[in-house]
Amino acid sequence: MLAHAFAAGVSGSLGVPLPAISAPSPLPARRASLVVVAKAQVSTPQADRIARHVRLRKKVSGTTERPRLSIFRSNKHLYAQVIDDTKSCTLVSASTMHKSLSNDLEYSAGPTIEVAQKIGEVIAKSCLEKGITKVVFDRGGFLYHGRIKALADAARENGLDF
Repeated sequence: MLAHAFAAGVSGSLGVPLPAISAPSPLPARRASLVVVAKAQVSTPQADRIARHVRLRKKVSGTTERPRLSIFRSNKHLYAQVIDDTKSCTLVSASTMHKSLSNDLEYSAGPTIEVAQKIGEVIAKSCLEKGITKVVFDRGGFLYHGRIKALADAARENGLDF
């Protein structure tokens, strides 16, 4: 009752009509329970690498004059491709999966730095045979150390310019 009297008093003194406040019902209203579930976004190493690669690919693109040397490293294999992004085609590739290389390479638990150096030599020689001397290096979101650095250094030593 006090609320009604207050609303009438305020309404009359200000000259502004206020909405009427209804009296509480005798039965308690059923309250809807609201459940909020917060899910934290957990980043995985693979998701972090892909995010780095996406950021890198915004800046790095291969052209006909200077194609992109793209590197991918897995636990078991190492891949290198020279790609012309304007034509969307692979010009040269080398990996530990190629029969000619896999017979020469001896490793059991995954490619080592020596294997990465061999892949770098092979990709550089294949590029020079096709007349490609300058490339843009795409590390694929991987950190530039270890096998990635060894492959890049070997490719530079064998004639590729990047």
